[in-house]
Amino acid sequence: MIGLLVVVIVLALAAAFGLWRRQRDGKVRAMPEATSDELVVDSDELGQVLGARATLVQFSSAFCQPCRATRGVLANVAGTADGVEHIEVDAESRLDLVRRLGISRTPTTLVVDGSGRVVGRASGVPRSADVHAALNAL
Repeated sequence: MIGLLVVVIVLALAAAFGLWRRQRDGKVRAMPEATSDELVVDSDELGQVLGARATLVQFSSAFCQPCRATRGVLANVAGTADGVEHIEVDAESRLDLVRRLGISRTPTTLVVDGSGRVVGRASGVPRSADVHAALNAL
């Protein structure tokens, strides 16, 4: 009987964690002002010119299936929004940048304003509407 109770509790906790993770995955969260002032990137670090209004910086890895979907979403948003660029960074080859920016999984997307300050962050495949909303908040 105790074994059955343990299994039920573990399954309930796993289901709760899965629902929580699904709810958070892909959401673009605004960075706190103090943190965003510390996190600044420039075109030299990224290897491409930043967008005049914003840049969507995607951290990917070679065998990441969700990274492909993220690439499509971000390229579409950058293609339809004026002054917005999309830059994809290979996380495996840029470990220095990954560590400095606190990237813990791929795909992770950073929303960077025109001055290079990180103002938003999403882990997982972001929703197009959430990315547009983050850009409109700039």
